[in-house]
Amino acid sequence: MKVLVVGKGGREHALTWKLSQSPLVSKLYCAEGNAGIERIAKRVPIDPLNLEELASFAQKEGIDLTVIGPEAPLVAGLVDKLESKGLKVFGPNRRASQLEGSKVFAKEFMQRHGIPTAEFHTFDDPQKAKAFIRDFGMPIVIKADGLAGGKGVFVCKTYEEAMQAIDRLMVQGALEEAGKRVVIEEFLEGEEASYIVMLNGDRYAPLPTSQDHKRLLDGDRGPNTGGMGAYSPNPFIDEAVELTIRREVIEKVIKGLKEEGIEYRGFLYAGLMLTSKGPKVLEFNVRLGDPEAQPLLMRIKGDFLKTLLDFYEGKEVSIQQEERCALCVVLASRGYPEKPEDGKPIYGLEDAEREEDVILFHAGTETREGRFITKGGRVLNVCAWGSSLMEAREKAYRAVQKVSFEGMHYRKDIGLRGLKSAL
Repeated sequence: MKVLVVGKGGREHALTWKLSQSPLVSKLYCAEGNAGIERIAKRVPIDPLNLEELASFAQKEGIDLTVIGPEAPLVAGLVDKLESKGLKVFGPNRRASQLEGSKVFAKEFMQRHGIPTAEFHTFDDPQKAKAFIRDFGMPIVIKADGLAGGKGVFVCKTYEEAMQAIDRLMVQGALEEAGKRVVIEEFLEGEEASYIVMLNGDRYAPLPTSQDHKRLLDGDRGPNTGGMGAYSPNPFIDEAVELTIRREVIEKVIKGLKEEGIEYRGFLYAGLMLTSKGPKVLEFNVRLGDPEAQPLLMRIKGDFLKTLLDFYEGKEVSIQQEERCALCVVLASRGYPEKPEDGKPIYGLEDAEREEDVILFHAGTETREGRFITKGGRVLNVCAWGSSLMEAREKAYRAVQKVSFEGMHYRKDIGLRGLKSAL
């Protein structure tokens, strides 16, 4: 069968890698892909937000299943466009994608359906937002309402930081329309966790647990990013915590969607804070996380394409997981997340890939005169399996040392919080 993956980052490289292992695949395409994906799938030079052209391509080529990676085409309505042409697609439609497309919609949805989350208020007037902040106290979290690629969240510990965030979003328009309306919410303490399921109506199938590292710098400092690394499984989610997440979050989302007449078929990602009062939702995403997808897909056993198809068609599926741990370290360009540099030659990829139990997923890469170069903020994902989190971490960082490009930046503490939990 012919399969199309939409997207061009590390998540999409991991998806094409996993789907390419299925004996069901006759032809695998990726729009628009990257230089690493080119090794295993035919790249299609169509922007993921060009809905008309993507739909025409899928129809003309007789694509049997499209799997959408990033959030922007989902929120824009790519699923609706493909389905209107009678094509199968794994991903939520435009209405369902509001859970990620609008922080305000998501928070109000949680409020309506009793899903645990932080106390919040919404504003579209910067002066009213500033007045509220003066009364609310510190620390607080300020979030842009719309899509911001993981860069629209500001954890503010001082009034000055909070005022700057409001000015940046609502006055200066740094994120354009995405920041014209904001959510201001209480700061939650605890361990972050990513809990991702496949959802189809009232049925769901959990994927392996994971933990992301969103801040740019070691020790969870610096600005928020799309993610600087992740590992799986998440040791902070034991059986009791997972049962609570399923009952209080996932099953309440399903019930709420049904009550509001919203059809949902695709991945659902609950970004959680595991607080002393139980799990609380920080955000919903309507797709696989990036970089969580990389270690998560590395731990899924069997034919993932068959699993997706069976689930799409309403069959019961059980996702088997590797006992081994997996860890991912993101290598980013200098200037990320604000103004990443491009066009830097990348060295040492073959040496890194020769390391035992290591796989590299490309994100922001292209080729020039036969050489890999950087093109984007997050450039590479260096991933490794290990019998323990410590072993996976050691293997991944050993491989990181083999890779270099001018201005290369990465966190050196991916997985340390998970290791400390075991002590």
